[in-house]
Amino acid sequence: MGSDLVIVYHRQPYEEVEENGKIVFKENKSPNGIVPTLKSFFGRVDNAAWVAWKEAEDTSSPGFERVVEIEDSFGKYTVSRLPLTKEQVSSFYHVTSKEAFWPILHGFKEKYNYDPVDWPTFKEVNWAFAEAAASEAAKGASVWVHDYNLWLVPGYLRQMRPDLRISFFHHTPFPGADIFNVLPWRGEIVDSLLACDVVGFHIPRYSSNFVSVVRSLRDVDQVPREKVDDDFISEGSALSDRTVPTAIHVGDHVVHLGTTPVGVDTDYIAEVTARPETAERAAAIKDELGGARLILSVGRTDYTKGGADQLLAFERLMERRPDLVGQVRLLHVSVSANRAMTVYEEIQREIEEIAGRINGRFGTFAMTPCALISRAIPFEELVAYYRAADVAWITPLADGMNLVCKEFAAAREDGDGVLILSEFAGAAIELSSAVLTNPYSNKSMDHAIEQALEMPEQERRDRMGELRRMVETWNTQAWARDQLALLSPQDFGKTDAA
Repeated sequence: MGSDLVIVYHRQPYEEVEENGKIVFKENKSPNGIVPTLKSFFGRVDNAAWVAWKEAEDTSSPGFERVVEIEDSFGKYTVSRLPLTKEQVSSFYHVTSKEAFWPILHGFKEKYNYDPVDWPTFKEVNWAFAEAAASEAAKGASVWVHDYNLWLVPGYLRQMRPDLRISFFHHTPFPGADIFNVLPWRGEIVDSLLACDVVGFHIPRYSSNFVSVVRSLRDVDQVPREKVDDDFISEGSALSDRTVPTAIHVGDHVVHLGTTPVGVDTDYIAEVTARPETAERAAAIKDELGGARLILSVGRTDYTKGGADQLLAFERLMERRPDLVGQVRLLHVSVSANRAMTVYEEIQREIEEIAGRINGRFGTFAMTPCALISRAIPFEELVAYYRAADVAWITPLADGMNLVCKEFAAAREDGDGVLILSEFAGAAIELSSAVLTNPYSNKSMDHAIEQALEMPEQERRDRMGELRRMVETWNTQAWARDQLALLSPQDFGKTDAA
């Protein structure tokens, strides 16, 4: 019996851990992010499957488990695992996806690297994903493909199984034609996405950019638009749009465009926030600060995240405001990227050098102004930092959405705290009550951090109240409701998510 819903994503929906010499599957530690959010859909169908890749020394080994049955808090589901060699993973993911696609998607054309791309291998891997999905799907099932490294799967899948309902969701920004069309494979990518029934994006701007790309390459008929919900119009964001396209008519085929921002699990965050141990951790952090105020920054080590620019802004703050030295501390969490991806080595070195220089210039034996952490902090511990922070400083140069800023607001049940957010993060169109800033402007960044530190309590609470309203309104349940309605309305329209 096939599956009614097949989710296709490059990562496996669990963590593999060795216990007593045996590999066991454990649920992901963090409740937020893509994997747990997608797994939440499994409880809404009787039969579900997940397609992912797993590195294997010998892809033809009879001992490799291609299909495993999983039962966890999300329900029962099948995981179909594609064995890929180390070389295939490097080519398909680390090189093509991260060195060619990633910089273009985020608008960094100068970092685009075409030369090492092995396009035949990328196509081969995408074909394998499509075959696995076709094998798992029941007749007339819904297949939901995720993210840019699987761009070609919809087109291949449509060839194999024309009976399927195919949806694709982009978790990154989507650029306009002037940038996207730098990719020499743009035609193949667009034709594959046009084979979908639904193509989803976080915000209206990305949907509009996709339309501009399609129009630059193919003949397009109607593109109906509708007014954007008032909650998604932000006067301070560079990404705000007033209308959003809802479909692309190409010949006899209609591709529906779903614009739904991913949220966070506000119920779970509230539960973690309410735990006594969370309050104890937050109090201990406050005690350690000794009366100093805490600025918290959390992100990945990636040139798109603006980590170096943020540290430079903090250094300027220390120079400009000597009265704040020792009175303000920055915790900069910049989780190191995959060591196999050399494209991030330069930014890692730069972040470490700037943080070291700040501490050398302004630190004392008893106090370092900037604490740099290059490892992931467990989510339960991170919530305590959210609770203890006076300011959350989230200023990527480009970001498809950004969930850290939403987690921060969801964790602030005390109603206090200030969020500084880049206007180039997708979340900025929802969270306009944050202090929005332009990370490309030193003046804007300098003004934002001082505004946050000097903000009166009533203004802090008014802004945080609106941030929490937005985060709670547009949480994971809202995203599930909207996505399921698009994905397969005939099957899912009457679920609890509707």
